Amino acid sequence: MQIWVQARGPRTAALAALITGVIACASLSGCNSLYSEGAVAGAGIGGAAIAGAVTSNAAVATGIGLGAVAAAKTGVQYTQRVVHTNTQDQIASVAGPLAVGAVAPWKIVHSVPIEDDEKGRVTVSRTISSGVLECKEIVFSVDHDATQDRAAASAFYVASVCRDGNKWKWASAEPATPRWGSLQ
Repeated sequence: MQIWVQARGPRTAALAALITGVIACASLSGCNSLYSEGAVAGAGIGGAAIAGAVTSNAAVATGIGLGAVAAAKTGVQYTQRVVHTNTQDQIASVAGPLAVGAVAPWKIVHSVPIEDDEKGRVTVSRTISSGVLECKEIVFSVDHDATQDRAAASAFYVASVCRDGNKWKWASAEPATPRWGSLQ
């Protein structure tokens, strides 16, 4: 009995690898680097496939590839900003109603697992202003539970929150650069 296996081109193999990576990423939490690098690699592969089908001109093909990679990076940065905004909004909603010195727990569970779910504590260190423009300075922690490989640890950050109608919103322009990098 003979079995015929049809050989597929490198594009098909690359697409299969990309899809496998996306499926693996969706089943894991905290796969931000895989998501970021996978999106850029996928854009490169897709850009090369499109360029190969559209033109044989190297300059045009390079432009298509660079455009695809730039679009992928922009998409990754956008989704990271959404995740960070959701985390900041959660912390602000817990901190806003607190009195100065009171401490409360906060927790975020991401609907798309490109970053780990997080938790910590938040306290109001002072009231910045009250009345029409009500703002508070907060100190929050990001707590990591002990695991078999590492001890429990907390990192602390300072930020500002302000009331926006019935909600409390993040008000710091650059809340914690070491924490979120240049992406807020």
